[in-house]
Amino acid sequence: MNVDELVRDSLREQAAEQPPLEPGFADRVLNVRRRRRTRRIATVAAATAAVVAVAVAVPLLESGKDEVRLASEMNKSDIIAHPDQSPPRDLIAAGDVALAAYYTYSTVKASEDTAVRQRTYRILDQRTDKYMKDDRWSVVSVAPGMRTAAVLERDLPVKRIGLLDLLTGEVDRWIPVDRGVAGVEFSSDGGKLVATTYSQNPDLLTRVDYDSDGDGKNNDYEPDHASHRTGFYVVDVDSGKADWSKVTEDREGLLNARQDFSFSGEATSVYTGLTEEPHQQYYDLKGNRVPAPPDEMYLHWMVDARLSPDGRLAAGGFAGGAKTTASWILDPRTGKPLHKVPGQRLLSWVDNKRLIAWDITPGDNEFHNALVLVTIGSDTTLPLSGARKGNDGAAGRWSPVFATR
Repeated sequence: MNVDELVRDSLREQAAEQPPLEPGFADRVLNVRRRRRTRRIATVAAATAAVVAVAVAVPLLESGKDEVRLASEMNKSDIIAHPDQSPPRDLIAAGDVALAAYYTYSTVKASEDTAVRQRTYRILDQRTDKYMKDDRWSVVSVAPGMRTAAVLERDLPVKRIGLLDLLTGEVDRWIPVDRGVAGVEFSSDGGKLVATTYSQNPDLLTRVDYDSDGDGKNNDYEPDHASHRTGFYVVDVDSGKADWSKVTEDREGLLNARQDFSFSGEATSVYTGLTEEPHQQYYDLKGNRVPAPPDEMYLHWMVDARLSPDGRLAAGGFAGGAKTTASWILDPRTGKPLHKVPGQRLLSWVDNKRLIAWDITPGDNEFHNALVLVTIGSDTTLPLSGARKGNDGAAGRWSPVFATR
């Protein structure tokens, strides 16, 4: 499976009033200090199950106030794994990175000829360390520190962005915008949001008059082949100030129906995926096309892990192999392959030597993949979750959302 095949497989799965600012809100959102602690690598006998203590949030007296510690902070274990759970029920984490939420897809009929490919999120409850269903939101992005999430309501596109308190489960504040938003994502420091704007719901599906999935029934839906994306907002989380930039593409077919913007590593620009080479395009925060940053020239938008924390390594695509799954670690400045690591798809860096990846058991169905921890220089993986079930887009499929804890 090369990069193009990885893109194609991933695309099938994707085809898919403002109250006053409360004191201390910005401090909670911008809680991005990375906690450096002595690492302890947990061993898992026969790669079956990890026994992990689950900590529950408890009151803590500080400066004369009762404050609640986040459950993801209370459990300081380096590895928190549940290889017997798929989808996960209890907190999964490695180093400073945690599975903050995950979502599943369903097709919801909207009219006689249309439907919506709808996400349903399970978000980590910071009081109990368990993933709880919250079907109010169509899109969720979790800020560093895992105290706040940016959320969008169901009927996309929407004209306000919610900032959800992950302890109370309530929206602290709404940020109003003038144009319809259907995608939102935090910068790496939690200080900004990039919100992608669309003129219609990018998850809208249209009924087709043929049997597209081979089940013998002509009741299938497909995404719009045209893009209705109009541009992006850069939102200052503290003030709520939102600046919009119009972005259009010269040619049709370069974008999928949903093609959200994301921040570059330093949040000095944004990038978007393209369906053809060069596979991604960067823009400055005013919407002007710019070259990729020097250390991001060889990244691919479908490889989620991107740069290591120190910026010296880049997550690459599938490395191939008939009997095992593996991925490349690259030199970000030259694109030269440096290391081959286990893993079907690299999802998130844990530190400068370890990553979380999707991987499969040799000989199993390629879609029956689990979250694993991989280490540069080792062929051994540590299971973090149980394996997903079903085929691409089928029941039993769930997609992770990671954040620093």
